Amino acid sequence: MFVYIINKHGKPLMPCSPRKARLLLKQKKAKVVRRTPFTIQLLYGSSGYKQPVSLGVDMGTRHVGISATTKKDVLFEAEAQLRTDIVELLAIRRQFRRSRRNRKTRYREARFLNRRKPEGWLPPSIQHKINSHIKLIDLVHNILPVTSVTIEVAAFDTQKLKNLNIRGVEYQQGEQMGFWNVREYVLYRDNHTCQYCKGKKKDPVLQVHHIESRKTGGDSPDNLITLCKTCHHEIHEKGLEHIFQRKRPPMRDASQMTAMRWAMFSRIREKYSHANITYGYITKCIRIANGLSKSHMVDARCISGNPLAKPSGTVYLLKFVRKNNRQLHKATILKGGKRKSNKAPRFVKRFQLFDKVVYERKECFIFGRRSSGYFDLRLLDGTKVHASASWKKLKRVEHASTLLIERRKGDSSPTFALA
Repeated sequence: MFVYIINKHGKPLMPCSPRKARLLLKQKKAKVVRRTPFTIQLLYGSSGYKQPVSLGVDMGTRHVGISATTKKDVLFEAEAQLRTDIVELLAIRRQFRRSRRNRKTRYREARFLNRRKPEGWLPPSIQHKINSHIKLIDLVHNILPVTSVTIEVAAFDTQKLKNLNIRGVEYQQGEQMGFWNVREYVLYRDNHTCQYCKGKKKDPVLQVHHIESRKTGGDSPDNLITLCKTCHHEIHEKGLEHIFQRKRPPMRDASQMTAMRWAMFSRIREKYSHANITYGYITKCIRIANGLSKSHMVDARCISGNPLAKPSGTVYLLKFVRKNNRQLHKATILKGGKRKSNKAPRFVKRFQLFDKVVYERKECFIFGRRSSGYFDLRLLDGTKVHASASWKKLKRVEHASTLLIERRKGDSSPTFALA
């Protein structure tokens, strides 16, 4: 592994071996400024010798690969997991807000035309992903003297993904052409027949059912199916929503990649003039030509321009988490119409959520807690260390942050499991 060094002015230098770092710390010539990745700061002037360092970023909507390399060595390699819960959390907040206003305020006429979004506005879910990519790039720039940044961008033809034979003017003539709304199209597509009982219940009232909940699946025709009123009520009453599956997976990730690529690159280019772009087919050719396996970090290494750089034997797993939960009350209403407060103390036995702790000589993170002082400990890939560990056996080594970092031995990252 490498130990990262910054000079006394805060500028990054080339990393050194753990042995050299240990001597500098013992001689009081340096101090520790970051534990993960382990970084020290020199307390004396240095010559500032540097080598060209290339940073490759495998852009994604769920996972991001990062690799900083020289011609010979891999200096830093990591895989980051981005948040995917923002759409659902905003939908829940909107639901609570509407319910609260209906209960507590007079009727107010809807307003639409006086709420223009500012120029360059992006949905919060996409904006988070852009900010997360920039934060990761900043992290590497703070510990290594990066001289060039290469980002892999991608654009997806969602119409082509739905219909491989689409041509020319057909792009302007979507599947709903000639219909007044989505509901009319879905009824026509399903031949005005209930897709559960196939018309056997003789119910003339037809309704449109969301296969996935509307707050996460949206109103796309792929997410809608025709049901008669009787079957629709029965499915929701008995909890049978799982019997229907979407014929095509949602295009959310493809749409987000297309929307965020240039917005993100323009922001990175403003901050780092040495940033460039590349494309997926180039990365694939480089990976296959050099006989490398497929992973986010290996792709990032190919993007950096040094696919055969020697791995250091240490990789980092990173995960973005929410900072605060500002929901005031629980969703469930208690007897008497009372709403239970959702506020929880920030610290329980001096520990808070997402603190990095040591339990039985193993580093892990607090993913759950109880007021009695027992904690749910996990690794960033979802592996459970202990479901109910006593606070007396824990030692905090890093405070909680929105970006959790875990160091592991190896050349590639395991697949992330959602916690």
